[in-house]
Amino acid sequence: MFQIRIHGRGGQGVVSAAEMLSVAAFLEDKHAQAVPSFGSERMGAPVVSFCRIDDREIRLREPVMEPDALVIQDPTLFYAIDVFAGLSSTGYVLINTGRTIEELGITEAVQELPADHVRCVPATELAMQHVKRAVPNAALLGALAAVTGAVKFASVAKAIGRKFPGSIGEANIRAAEAAYESANSN
Repeated sequence: MFQIRIHGRGGQGVVSAAEMLSVAAFLEDKHAQAVPSFGSERMGAPVVSFCRIDDREIRLREPVMEPDALVIQDPTLFYAIDVFAGLSSTGYVLINTGRTIEELGITEAVQELPADHVRCVPATELAMQHVKRAVPNAALLGALAAVTGAVKFASVAKAIGRKFPGSIGEANIRAAEAAYESANSN
């Protein structure tokens, strides 16, 4: 089973990201589960969601405590909560930023991970460029497909199109494709 924990803030599409990721997995005939977790449910408050992907039926219902991948939609959360809790030494970390690991001050937190498992992708910038809104969730799913291979990009694009039909979906797919390319070039 491949488990993903997505951290962000209210209004960034954290819950929608887990939902779209689970749909992408379903499109590949995999079993998937998206689980939201809410705190104060207000714009800007820390939010976390989870997604599990497996070739077999998933019976777990609890939060993902030992993720195989972390998606950090807002790097200011590094100073608010322990986003790295439970991540294995072979896990993946995808961070929405144009800054480096050193500039973020998290070198020590990720030093045990394989170098190609930690990527910084400017997903908000890509969303602004393509969608005209600072919502990085769809773009980060494109990058996640590139970094982990847990789902194919084509499945991510279809899932985004189902969630956001029409021109909004097309713009989000373009942002996801740009993030996929950015993650592959790192």
